[in-house]
Amino acid sequence: MNKNKKKNFDNSGAWIGVGTAVGAAIYAATKEPTWLAVGVAIGAALSWNKPQKSDDKE
Repeated sequence: MNKNKKKNFDNSGAWIGVGTAVGAAIYAATKEPTWLAVGVAIGAALSWNKPQKSDDKE
């Protein structure tokens, strides 16, 4: 087991929650349910990280 590997936990669920909250706020103002899905999608996009290449070739 390699202990040098870092685990990357950025708490992505928090970004999805923030996006959902923003979408819910816009939904409350406009009565358009599409904003809920847009908020979730924006939160998911913000939480997504591109995988980093590792120099270890095992």
